[in-house]
Amino acid sequence: MKNIFSLAQKKILVTGSSSGIGRAIAVQCAVQGGSISLVARNESKLIETKEMLSEGEHVFFIADLANDEAIFKLASELPILDGIVLNAGLVKTVPVRFIKREVMDDMFNLNIQGSILLIQQLIKLKKIKNGASICFISSIASQKVTLGNAIYSATKGAVNAFTKALALELSSKQIRVNAILPGFVETNILNESAISEEQLEIHKNNYPIGRFGKPDDIAYLAVYLMSDASQWMTGSLLPIDGGYSL
Repeated sequence: MKNIFSLAQKKILVTGSSSGIGRAIAVQCAVQGGSISLVARNESKLIETKEMLSEGEHVFFIADLANDEAIFKLASELPILDGIVLNAGLVKTVPVRFIKREVMDDMFNLNIQGSILLIQQLIKLKKIKNGASICFISSIASQKVTLGNAIYSATKGAVNAFTKALALELSSKQIRVNAILPGFVETNILNESAISEEQLEIHKNNYPIGRFGKPDDIAYLAVYLMSDASQWMTGSLLPIDGGYSL
């Protein structure tokens, strides 16, 4: 039987693939037979991710998507792509009264502007195949906000709006564009945060399924969007949050 979720013969770009959700997406896309182009800023972590991938023609590129010149260089070096997952991003809690322009610039640059510029360059260079799939990793925080995350939520709201606009613009080429909106996902970022175990347990009560997400939960949905199984889906914002938004 044909595996409709197969990514065999497909070249897939995953940004922010050195850890967490991006790494899981890269791994699962490789499991389905995709040839993965990994992109992130940390070379040693990229090498770790590459070593985790199933056999195949996988490559990695070191690039800071907050830097225009790095984006131009990356776009010129990437192969012609069947799929793109734009996962690179920054999470930073800043109450409105403490917001500074440099904080806004950092978060908007990495969470949306870098991805826009990369897509623009790939379009100009004809690096995206007709019939390809583009997936943005947004956040449920774009629709269900929390205290202290105004700028983060605003960046992800921008991702959602751009997803729909890009989907319309590329529809004539049969290129579909969708966004995944994850709820709270357990990644290594928890080890670097000030959130206590007690706070996490309290927050977990907001999830009807009874647990937080795991990177693979998001990765499986990304595989679907990269595959031919999603050929009639474009401009969609897909919450995956264990019922949190309910």
